[in-house]
Amino acid sequence: MSTPAPEPTLASRDELLAALNELLEAERAGARVAMETARDMPPSALTTLVQDVHKDEVRWCGMLMRTIQSLEGTPSSTTGAFWGKAMAIPDLEQRLSFLNRGQAWVVRRLEALIPRIQDAQVRTDLGVMLEAHQRNIERVDARGGA
Repeated sequence: MSTPAPEPTLASRDELLAALNELLEAERAGARVAMETARDMPPSALTTLVQDVHKDEVRWCGMLMRTIQSLEGTPSSTTGAFWGKAMAIPDLEQRLSFLNRGQAWVVRRLEALIPRIQDAQVRTDLGVMLEAHQRNIERVDARGGA
């Protein structure tokens, strides 16, 4: 008979703000990567997909900034290091693959964070963000290139 996993401990306000700012920096980086990548591509269905990812990333930046402010925190103005690493990849297919790995990183962070959040609205908002990232990963994977 196995012992059930212990309940996750709730994140303190400071832990939550740090995690939200980390996600904000990552989303800002992802938004820039998607925007600049779409700009480098000829018009196609793939360009539309990358533009959709960009719009999602911008949406989540806004939500994260509002959430941080609602918790009386200060949103980071930093762009995550992911942006520079992604833009150093000249091959667009490889860059899209890297962007998808970044989306998966956000998914893992959200999956670990959400159970530790007491505030129902913050949990709901981050849950919607999690689902959107999972959909974007599936959309990029479904096209077979990245």
